[in-house]
Order: sequence, then structure tokens, then C-alpha cells
Amino acid sequence: MSLAGLLLAGGGAAWLAQAQGPQMALLWLLGAGLGLVLFQSSFSFAGGFRRLLVERRSASLRAMLLLLALACVLSLPAIAAGSVWGQPLRGFVFPVGWGLLLGAFLFGIGMQLGGGCASGTLYTAAGGQGLRMWITLAAFIAGATFAAYDSERWSSWPALPPVSLTASLGLGGALVASLFALALAWAVATRLEQRRHGAVEPLAWRGALLRYPWPAAWGALGLALLGFATLILAGRPWAITAAFPLWGSKAIEALGWDDPAFWPYWEDPTRTEALLRPLLADRMTVMDLGLMAGAFLAAALAGRRGDWHLPRPGPALASLIGGGLLGYGAIIAFGCNISAFLGGILSGSLHGWVWIIPALAGNALGARLRPLFRL
Repeated sequence: MSLAGLLLAGGGAAWLAQAQGPQMALLWLLGAGLGLVLFQSSFSFAGGFRRLLVERRSASLRAMLLLLALACVLSLPAIAAGSVWGQPLRGFVFPVGWGLLLGAFLFGIGMQLGGGCASGTLYTAAGGQGLRMWITLAAFIAGATFAAYDSERWSSWPALPPVSLTASLGLGGALVASLFALALAWAVATRLEQRRHGAVEPLAWRGALLRYPWPAAWGALGLALLGFATLILAGRPWAITAAFPLWGSKAIEALGWDDPAFWPYWEDPTRTEALLRPLLADRMTVMDLGLMAGAFLAAALAGRRGDWHLPRPGPALASLIGGGLLGYGAIIAFGCNISAFLGGILSGSLHGWVWIIPALAGNALGARLRPLFRL
């Protein structure tokens, strides 16, 4: 199985280099690296939020905050410069409006019912951690595709103009403000844990490179470095969910159910090209599939046997509902934990900071709903 994983990761890069060029091959390898790090460190946004909200344990959240801090230090100056080594760079700076608020809230509920966010769903499904995650992924794609079909409804909802903290405060001010906010969140999280348990669980740093699992801090460092490499190579931050409505729309077109090219979502000039070109010419698709290949490889190297049992009806229903909420919410809120939260904050955009507030509220509600589905 380890050999199969290596062939999948390396062979995919070699084929893409020949079919689509060296940049696509490198993006595939970056995606594979991200999938390997995610799986090897068991890095989980959904699990981290649940542990904080339900158990008042903060180690996983502190690993996320470390990731955000490292990403800001690496990426904010590069995006502010506008280019690195001749490669033009842009950040994710989007408006704050009703779509973002509702979408992040729905996404938060979906995280707890579906069992993961976008990155978590991809790497746990590919890593063989239960057929339930494949149900979540299918529903995720369906929900994102429905959001694209329904874009005429939500695209006209009121929103404020985009706000760039870098433009408002300068690079130094935006970086200091971002790191201060992350340090404040760290302090609040540790205080909550201290009050509940009397002590704070340390954030593990020591581990063995060839042993599963890695410490969460290693995961934060690996994701920050690979995310920065993605920014330099792709010219924009790491993103995941915009590929999902593309996959669903391509499937609908292939099945003859409709012609998505006439949906307002795909008539947007920034998206039209993605729908018309081959699927493997889409950078986000290549990275997502590479992520899954990397997670498969990591599971093989760790000797983890896949769990292919059908889930019980309650968890299966939770995956269907949660996945649909994840997909619809991600599209109307400009992304998931990776592209909206992480990508927004490392770009110095106000929307990244606002996104997490309704997302946490949705996680809190979703955590309360989990027992209804026997989770």
C-alpha cells in the first residue's frame, strides 16, 4: 500500500508535468505535501473548535493560532509587495455582508455534523477514515453546486465594501494588529481551559519524523510553509472549496441535466474560463486531488488500514445534512477555514476576522446537535 501511495503521488506529478506543464506538477506535489501534513498531524479545525467549545481544551485551537501567526508573518509582506521573484501576488480581500455571515454560520454547523471542514473532509476521506467522510464529501460538492445554481439569489444580498487592513494601517500596523489579535485569542483560550481544568494542556513540540502522529505544532509549521509556497507558485493563497461547484457543474453538464454555462455564477468573467477548460487545467482541482493523494500516502506510510464500513443511519444523515451546509455555506461566504479564514487573515482582509465569529456560533450549535444523530 505504501508503494501504491508513492506511485499515486509521484506518478500523478509526472503525468501532469507532461500533460499540463511543470507548474501543475508542482501544484500537485504541494497539494500532496499539504495532505500528508494534515493527515500526519491529524490537524483538525472542526475537532479543535469542538474541543474548545464543549470540553474547554485549547491545544488544537492554539495550533491553529500558531498556523495563522506564521502565515501572517510569511505572507502579509509578500502580498503587500505585490510580487516575489517576478511572480505577481494577490490576496483574498472580500466584502463583509449577509452572505458571509450566513454562509460562515451554516459552514460551522456543517463542520460538526459532517465531521470536518473542506481540508478535513478531503484528507480523512482519502486517508480511509470511514465511508461517512465520503458521504460528507459528496454532499459537500452537491451543496456547493446548488449554491452556484442559486447564486442569483444570494449574490445581490447587501454587503460592505472590502476592507484591507494593510491599506488602512500599513504593512507594519496590519501585521502588529493581526499578531496582537491572535495573541489575545491564545490568552482567552488558555484562560478558559485553566478555569475548567485547573491546568493548560501543553502544545506538543517533540515527535519523530517517521512516526504517526506528528505534534500539532509540526502540522502548523508544515502547513504555513507549504501554504506560503502555494502563494508564490499560484500567485494567490491556498484555497480549496471553489473547485467543488466546478466538479458538480461538470458532472451535471456531462449527465445532460442542465447547462451550467448559463448560470449567473459561471457567467462571471472570473469563473467562466474555469468551466470551459479541462478539469485538470484548474489549479485548485489539481491541488485538491494532490491533497487526497498525499493523505492516502500518509495513511499507507503510517500503516493505517482503511475503514470501509457503512455508517449507521444517524451519522450518515448527519453527513448528508452537514455536507450540504458545508458546500452552500462555503460558496456564499467566500470559502472555508482555509480560503476565507486563513486566506483572509494572511491577506490582511477584515472579512477573514469577521468570518470566524458566525463560524464559531455555527460550530457551537452543531456540537449541540451532534447527539441527535448519535455522533
